[in-house]
Amino acid sequence: MNEQRRERAGRRVVVAGAGMAGVRTAEALREQGFIGPVTLIGAEPHPPYDRPPLSKGVLLGGAEGDGAAAFDVDFAGLDIDLRLGCEVTGVRVADKEIDTDQGPVAYDVLVAATGAHPVRLPGTEGAEGVHVLHNLDDALRLRPVLERHDSVVVVGAGWIGAEFTTAARAAGCEVTVVEATGRPLSGALPAEVARPMGEWYTESGATLHTGARVERVEPGAVFLADGRRLEADAVVVGIGARPATAWLAGAVELGPQGEVLADARLRTSAPDVYAVGDCASFPSARYGERLLIHHWDNALQGARTVAEGILDETPAAPYDPVPYFWSEQFGRFVQYAGHHAAADTTLWRGAPEDPAWSVCWLREGRLVALLAVGRPRDLTQGRKLIESGATVDPDLVRDPARPLKAAARG
Repeated sequence: MNEQRRERAGRRVVVAGAGMAGVRTAEALREQGFIGPVTLIGAEPHPPYDRPPLSKGVLLGGAEGDGAAAFDVDFAGLDIDLRLGCEVTGVRVADKEIDTDQGPVAYDVLVAATGAHPVRLPGTEGAEGVHVLHNLDDALRLRPVLERHDSVVVVGAGWIGAEFTTAARAAGCEVTVVEATGRPLSGALPAEVARPMGEWYTESGATLHTGARVERVEPGAVFLADGRRLEADAVVVGIGARPATAWLAGAVELGPQGEVLADARLRTSAPDVYAVGDCASFPSARYGERLLIHHWDNALQGARTVAEGILDETPAAPYDPVPYFWSEQFGRFVQYAGHHAAADTTLWRGAPEDPAWSVCWLREGRLVALLAVGRPRDLTQGRKLIESGATVDPDLVRDPARPLKAAARG
């Protein structure tokens, strides 16, 4: 270790947020040889845990009891000072201190990894029987709803709405889903791709109402703007999330959704302050725009970049991953890689009525995004093609019987 790296490795690092991004940042620092003090601060009292199991095993009663959701990290063995049940409330950049509900904490380097918080229906904050599914306590509160086979109205047909509906139907609940737009996943996928996925709700036995806006929620019922009344023992709201960055206001530059505007190495506008995971956007040279990604893989990959930046003044490469996420819903394994917004061509591999199918998005002959339903091999092959920037043969892409690969060079 050279003298400059040794000096940087001795600084005090405070990581605010004990989710995937925060935990993996602290872990990556130790893996990369950081020898200074590391403090990891989490607002929840629970040992740090992974979130994907919340809408699956934890909700259905399988994961929380045996600890399957908890991260397998020996914080004491890594000499990471883990402070739980401690909420960060502000930061004073000039003093290099963060404020918490348990007092100030000094830092030499600060990592903002506070994630996002769920958007709630206006007027429902604290209302009995109205739930979100964002953290472990939310899942534990919802577990009795499924155990009692309550009737449920789900507001929002996005990823969380689909996953909760899947679990609730598996538990035997009567489920009605209300979506304000004309199709599920309207904010994530184009209409021609998302619209057929609405049939999955019907196949599962759930009722899906699209183009339906909630006017108000009362005990036992949800009232829609068109006058309809939907009976509900419980209401689950899944209408998106916003970066949890109020504590950073005035200290670092924030974007239109409240996200931290990080640079290509996940540094913020304030000195010695980084941001990673759901709370930060970053410029993507690959896609020519700034990306704000609320998914597990982004938190995992970004942590390594932050750790490298803390140890080295100029990391070897900018942070520019191929976005990736997955979802299990209605008996289907759904995977997505890339960013389709700038695509000029859409090609199908199979059809949505098939048991398994994929959609590929191209730009100037290069694969830029892929959605795979029950075709994990397509996702694996497609992700490599996106990363390499190779051109593809459209005829080959359209043939679901043939593997995805780069076009032959003539």
